[in-house]
Amino acid sequence: MATRARVEEVHILWMNDFLGCDGDTISITAAEQPSLEDIVLGAIPGLPKVHLHNPELAAEVGDNFMEWWYKAERGELDPFVLVIEGSIPNENIKDEGYWAAMGTDHATGQPIPSTQWIDRLAPKAWAVVAAGTCATYGGIHAMQGNPTGAMGLPDYLGWNWRSKAGLPIVCVPGCPVQPDNFMETLLYLLYQAAGMSPMIPLDEYLRPTWLFGKTVHEGCDRGSYYEEGDFAKEYGSPKCLVKLGCWGPVVQCNVTKRGWMRGRGGCPNVGGICIGCTMPGFPDKLMPFMDEPPGGKVSSGLIGLYGPMIRSLRSITNHTLNEEPRWRRKGRELVTGYMIR
Repeated sequence: MATRARVEEVHILWMNDFLGCDGDTISITAAEQPSLEDIVLGAIPGLPKVHLHNPELAAEVGDNFMEWWYKAERGELDPFVLVIEGSIPNENIKDEGYWAAMGTDHATGQPIPSTQWIDRLAPKAWAVVAAGTCATYGGIHAMQGNPTGAMGLPDYLGWNWRSKAGLPIVCVPGCPVQPDNFMETLLYLLYQAAGMSPMIPLDEYLRPTWLFGKTVHEGCDRGSYYEEGDFAKEYGSPKCLVKLGCWGPVVQCNVTKRGWMRGRGGCPNVGGICIGCTMPGFPDKLMPFMDEPPGGKVSSGLIGLYGPMIRSLRSITNHTLNEEPRWRRKGRELVTGYMIR
């Protein structure tokens, strides 16, 4: 298979000239498993040599930086991975101008719409990766009523799109993307390019399954409070946050297990509600924020009926286990059944 053919060098063309805040680029600089430096400096055995071309992290500027895009267009960078950051605007819904652009067309002197770079480079890319929720599913800029017609990369290229190596679009959502989630996904793809990994496993929404196969709730330290119907009534409480607006029970994200940096942080871990930023329905289907989710009212209401009873029964058992066994007492008499022969 083409995806198992070993390659010695890989170029990563990272585009953030779309609708976004550059938060995903900033986020990955905090990654440690692996770090960006580990990959670029060749500290990980078995990986191809990696060349990263990111507008914010590159030493080159202007035409010197853009030359890498032209080389990729001419087929001189093979293989390369195209990374998209930010929502993709619809350039076909207006009469003039552009929503987002990158570089200058030397023939006309006009900016080149960023969507043209997707059209030029995606068919030639070994893999295409969407970094962050804006790039994966549209995010904030794709809310109802937005004037740009913003969308995610699968909506732009098509959900069944495949790269020249046969890979689907790889989506790593998050607002911004969790640092190690993205770098771990990139590491997997680089090992796949080196012929050392099978096809990357993705769910139906193109997310890596090992990262987004569980819900926030399944990894949350507050989950046991939910089970007992014990909910926080104000911020600062260590109890379950569902009634304060947390969508964790139904949102696929691993931040409660992984944390944000060095295993620490992450929304519910530090007392913040989950607003579902890794989901294709974000943000429209999860608003208004800070209100108890509609489904949460039903499930928490039912749990409220039997949760206190469970909590009461467990408190009895807890009290029992906090008492020493009856046979353990002072004196020379042994009542455990032990006999000296």
